[in-house]
Amino acid sequence: MDLQEARGTLIEEARELLDAMENALLQVESGGDINDAVNAAFRAAHTIKGSAGLFGLDSIVAFTHTSESVLDRVRAGELLIDDHLVTLLLDCRDYIGQLIDAVESGTEDTDPDPTERASLLDQLNNYLGHPHASMGVAATVQADPLERDGDALNVGNHYWHLSLRFTPDVLRNGMDPLSFLRYLGRLGEIVYIYTLTDSVPAAAEMDAEICYLGFEVEFASEADKATIEGVFDFVRDESTIRILPPRSRVEDYIDLIRNLPESPRRLGEILLACGSITQAELDEILALQAGEAAGQPLGTLLVEQRVVHAPVVAAALSTQKQVQEKKGAEQKFIKVEAGKLDQLITLVGELVIAGAATRLLASRSADLAMLETTAHLGTLVESIRDSALDLRMVQIKEIFDRFPRVVRDVSKELGKKIELHVHGGDAELDKSMVDKLTDPLMHVVRNAIDHGIEMPDEREQVDKPAHGSIWLNAYHESGSIVVEIRDDGRGLNRERIRAKAVERGLINADAQLSDEEIWQLIFEPGFSTAEKVTNLSGRGVGMDVVKRNIQELRGDVELSSKQGHGTTLRIRLPLTLAIIDGFQVMVGESVFVIPLELVVECADLGSHDILHDIVNLRGQPLSFIRLRQLFEMPPPPAGTRESLVVVQYGQARAGLVVDKLLGEVQAVIKPLGQLFRHARVIAGSTILGDGRVALILDIAQLIHHTTHDRTTTLPNPGR
Repeated sequence: MDLQEARGTLIEEARELLDAMENALLQVESGGDINDAVNAAFRAAHTIKGSAGLFGLDSIVAFTHTSESVLDRVRAGELLIDDHLVTLLLDCRDYIGQLIDAVESGTEDTDPDPTERASLLDQLNNYLGHPHASMGVAATVQADPLERDGDALNVGNHYWHLSLRFTPDVLRNGMDPLSFLRYLGRLGEIVYIYTLTDSVPAAAEMDAEICYLGFEVEFASEADKATIEGVFDFVRDESTIRILPPRSRVEDYIDLIRNLPESPRRLGEILLACGSITQAELDEILALQAGEAAGQPLGTLLVEQRVVHAPVVAAALSTQKQVQEKKGAEQKFIKVEAGKLDQLITLVGELVIAGAATRLLASRSADLAMLETTAHLGTLVESIRDSALDLRMVQIKEIFDRFPRVVRDVSKELGKKIELHVHGGDAELDKSMVDKLTDPLMHVVRNAIDHGIEMPDEREQVDKPAHGSIWLNAYHESGSIVVEIRDDGRGLNRERIRAKAVERGLINADAQLSDEEIWQLIFEPGFSTAEKVTNLSGRGVGMDVVKRNIQELRGDVELSSKQGHGTTLRIRLPLTLAIIDGFQVMVGESVFVIPLELVVECADLGSHDILHDIVNLRGQPLSFIRLRQLFEMPPPPAGTRESLVVVQYGQARAGLVVDKLLGEVQAVIKPLGQLFRHARVIAGSTILGDGRVALILDIAQLIHHTTHDRTTTLPNPGR
């Protein structure tokens, strides 16, 4: 087994569990089901501890165990969870994250922040009732609910009894059963171990990669049951692991005997040999097993023995069902390295280009059989392309899930009351774009909290609720995905922005600007109207970076605001940066590609009324631009018939005038070279079937250019 690869899996899964723990703790504050949330947080901490224990990461095990113990007391109703405890547990979650980061960087032997660790442990131990408790794994001993009951029959000695039947494939999966036993010895003393060889076949039939052995273990330890169970976290799902606490009841041993593969008499003899029970107790167990108790479920026996109440059994069964359902859901997914997906997309892109060349050659050959074959091939390539792109699509919920914690922490730091409303988290976006979208969104949300939402007393003075609100929303529109961040705060101050722009020489004092043009000023580098600098960020500070990052993703940023009522920022992005369905047009000898989902219709320009670059299209005025003029290409030959391609981006429409319409194409997006780094109306390039390079047009910038600035000219792609 590759230990480095296994550690990588540990790190990845630990971070997923930390996210689950954070979401569960935030659910406690949001008024959700507290019991489910606490149980979820406990399970996450417990699983992290067990996984870390397998790699001997004692620092993580020890700290996580103390956090887990506090959560266990909350589950048991011994502690009341409040804002202070939630904050403490969130801080513990962050510190565990630092420990995981240390493992990733190979510095797990060095504590990332000893002062923070000591402070958190002191606070946790105060909740546990022993402020000077050891920091070791066995810092607290939690009594298992099945350990004792004055009215129920208990058997056995003061040792834990472990019955271990590993899955036959445990060795093939890279796990060594003996390593689990060795780690178990670090939590206490293995008093006696009985190795079962009943399943071992004849030597000629043995497979060296199959585990035939079972183990019955007597174990002395002050650790709690959750800690002992955590030793076997990596094999628990497929193996049979039964753990009986000291002084367990007859019914527990009956259930153990009934459910293990060996015969009742055989297993009874093993328990007797281990010293778990006496001969008299074994006889009583076997007699009970053969009697009426044999047909009763374990839960029924526990209730009748007054060990637990019926609701506890029901809750346990419900939890077991949820775990089984979750396991079933997890088996539907497989984790793949992002680099392998990127390589697949690259190869599919080359396949698309090769397919286009094949179709071109087939069309020139006029061979009907070849045409039919290439048409079928093209359909398959398109299906492969779509499937490959789907593999890289992830829900934007992956980003949105980070913001409840951000809003909670920053609003508490500023003394504000803010509610976060999230919608559209199931909208999908290319994984490569999700990674680059996080920082801009984080900046915008922190701006809204810091300078958009007013203090509670300010809001009440203007008849607003004391709680401010921030909305995160995502939805698809016109072949793009729109991410919207909206707040109900004070809004942007038009006059202050204008005055600041005049002061910095960005505009003339007598300039007449629309609201949209005023709002765009805050995207100028270093522009800010904030009266004071905070440790967060001012509305405007760094917004140029936000816009630049979005434009690098071929996206666009829209801003609207109403003073006193809030601000809305919309980020519009293409769905993918890899392969698109395109529509080919030709101007002169140059071919351009327009994203197909942005094409509304095509028309003959000569059959419509034209006045000052505006065409009357079925009674509606439409601005248009000639690509030949935009790219400074030579005039067309006399009598050239011009076509109008109507495109739409968001709610805006415009027309592009071209010489020819060539039809649909699958375009593999290639990055632009340095020559076109300032050409804002070009989104990329692609290779055509005949080997020529075609430019992909940036429709958002073209529409803006058509309706606003017409002074931009670009290098001639035909030169």
